[in-house]
Amino acid sequence: MVILVTGANGQLGQSLQSISGRFPEFNFVFCSSHELDITNLDNCKEIFLKHKPDYCINTAAYTAVDKAETELEKAFLINTIGAKNLAEICNMHQATLLHISTDFVFDGNKSTPYNEEDIPSPTGVYGQTKLDGEKAIQSVFENYYIIRTSWVYSQFGNNFMKTMLRLATERDSLSVVNDQTGTPTNAVDLANALVLIIKSKKEDYGIYNYSNEGQCSWYDFAKKIFEVNNVKINLIPIPTTSFPTPAKRPKYSVLDKSKIKRVFGIQINNWEDSLKKIAI
Repeated sequence: MVILVTGANGQLGQSLQSISGRFPEFNFVFCSSHELDITNLDNCKEIFLKHKPDYCINTAAYTAVDKAETELEKAFLINTIGAKNLAEICNMHQATLLHISTDFVFDGNKSTPYNEEDIPSPTGVYGQTKLDGEKAIQSVFENYYIIRTSWVYSQFGNNFMKTMLRLATERDSLSVVNDQTGTPTNAVDLANALVLIIKSKKEDYGIYNYSNEGQCSWYDFAKKIFEVNNVKINLIPIPTTSFPTPAKRPKYSVLDKSKIKRVFGIQINNWEDSLKKIAI
């Protein structure tokens, strides 16, 4: 069973690499964006012909939320056209696509967890291009799992946890917003869930939510990061209005994981427990 992973150098791609040895029954093929440019249909055809994957996990994405507001074409090319290219090639090769999407497809105006039936309403370019990518996949074929996730962090790549720890070495105090609520997701936990979906051999295709359990603000998340890593710093809670950004963030983006737990029997860790596992 061959599993092709795009975006191998990103944090989810690296997380998949870190656990791949636990699954000897699968032959993982990891392709960086230099080896496999998902925006190039011919390149996709060439790689699929070479490796003949049964599954493709698409972790490649344009994720610079604020930059996307001015780099519309680049975000659209990677998040929408790239997703469509992979769906078309998977369809040609009768492969199943696992595609990573985001809580940013929602506007954040709810006060209860978002489920897969909620109507998306993105407020920025990043969320819109990810939603358009979902729709593009759905327009091509049915053999897909679209996994929406949130606040992804890990010991790999660039993310909020690593940024906080770096800033703590440069400053005596930090201000972090405390009025946006969501759930941090350990990328290694997400990677495990993706492989478990494949291992299940089920064909319950569609959209699924996955994040760790529980909820917190960015301030709460930062506080726990410093606590787990024994970092002493003056942490100041601030409202979103004190930290304006080009792209609007969802005020509330907690995801309901009932469906993925029910269909695949996946057990999900609380975000605080998962954070403790990767103290740096």
